[in-house]
Amino acid sequence: MRLRFAVFSLAAASLVASALTVAPATAEGRTGRSPTYYVSLGDSYSVGFQPGLGSTAGYTVYVAKKTHLTLVNFGCGGATTTTILNLVGCPDVLPHTAGGMTYPTTTQIAAAEAFLTAHRGHIGLISVTIGGNDVTGCAGTPDPVNCVLVAGNTIKTNVTTLAADLRAAAGPNVPIVGSTYPDVILGGYVWPTNPPSPSTLNTAKLSVVAFKAVINPTLSKAYATSNATFVDVTAAAGGYIPLTRTVESTAYGVIPVAVADTCAYSWFCTSGNIHATTPGYTLIGKLIVAKYKALARR
Repeated sequence: MRLRFAVFSLAAASLVASALTVAPATAEGRTGRSPTYYVSLGDSYSVGFQPGLGSTAGYTVYVAKKTHLTLVNFGCGGATTTTILNLVGCPDVLPHTAGGMTYPTTTQIAAAEAFLTAHRGHIGLISVTIGGNDVTGCAGTPDPVNCVLVAGNTIKTNVTTLAADLRAAAGPNVPIVGSTYPDVILGGYVWPTNPPSPSTLNTAKLSVVAFKAVINPTLSKAYATSNATFVDVTAAAGGYIPLTRTVESTAYGVIPVAVADTCAYSWFCTSGNIHATTPGYTLIGKLIVAKYKALARR
């Protein structure tokens, strides 16, 4: 994997930014003045992927509308905290991504840095969703706990670097909001079998610990090193509700409330797919907008 570019001059950043392809949604506003941009980075969550639908409005379109900012989206399906820094180009460009940018000759972070530098003073918000693909494979390993712990160290190092790069390019006052994910593995209570097998049930229970004790605290601390903030989507999506609290589900019978919430906010319960549903993406969008408004009041 090629090393990413660590330093950019203003001239080089301008050249790279001019070479990027931007969707019509990011064109200048009708007033003729330079718009204030909302810049999105990350994995398939950041481009709103849903199974059978491809790229959807996701949460970024919601955020752009509520903040009245012009969306510029560098997100790439399959991205990890390592590839966002080091991988040149995006091997999984999803067509029709709102505000979508392409960067065939540079990395996702380098492309975003170039845009931020070239438009410094006109950046209203940056959001990042990354880290999920670093740990997704852990659910199927013999020792998922240790797998998550090892992945957590990688996430800490990479997200700390990512946040520092974004802060340096955007300036000290631009809100940077990192987000996490619904605990989709809780869907293992009902998928692929209901009731679950003992191993699937154990993995689902361990996922709560993984998010609450490792993944989300690691992300939060890494973003904080560069005065970036963090929204705990897992908590908002019911992932921390005690599994002893149950609800009667039409589709699955009596299941934990946290599992019912997972079924509402993700596709995992019906197909084993880790991506969010439209309500799930809307929830993420609302959390980011609320954080943005809270930061604006300071």
